[in-house]
Amino acid sequence: MRGSFDDVPLNTLFPTLTPPDVESLHQVARTVDAACVGRGTADWEWFLEHAAFPGTWRGTPVILGLDVIQHADGADQLEFLLQVVWTQTGQLAVDATVSVACWCDTDHATHDVDTNRLEVGKDTSLPGAFRAGAERLTGWLADPHDADHWRARARLPPR
Repeated sequence: MRGSFDDVPLNTLFPTLTPPDVESLHQVARTVDAACVGRGTADWEWFLEHAAFPGTWRGTPVILGLDVIQHADGADQLEFLLQVVWTQTGQLAVDATVSVACWCDTDHATHDVDTNRLEVGKDTSLPGAFRAGAERLTGWLADPHDADHWRARARLPPR
């Protein structure tokens, strides 16, 4: 499903959240939404079928996420992602990632050029991990939005 963060059924996706946890997630999401103004839609996506750990799974089951796409001249683009996911071991994690369009001889579609994962556990709450990921995301959104900058930083081939 897709919509504003106010539409996200947080207690269904994360049944152990307390009311202060829910309010914290909403505050963080408002900060992210404000950083996305003027960059197209800031639609959040959520997957009710991933609310419970799916067990053995190929890929990374996303529970909640935001994908901010920054188009540049030609076919170039940057993607800024903030996602709550399941790890292979059944832990919740928050991933923040910058991806850049691929111009390699073998077309990979995109490359993750900077990423940050924070697992939720006894030392880190979901709201804390979400806040850290959001801070990383909003920092990237304030950085240069030139895909060549990110390609050079990751030592990828130029367009």
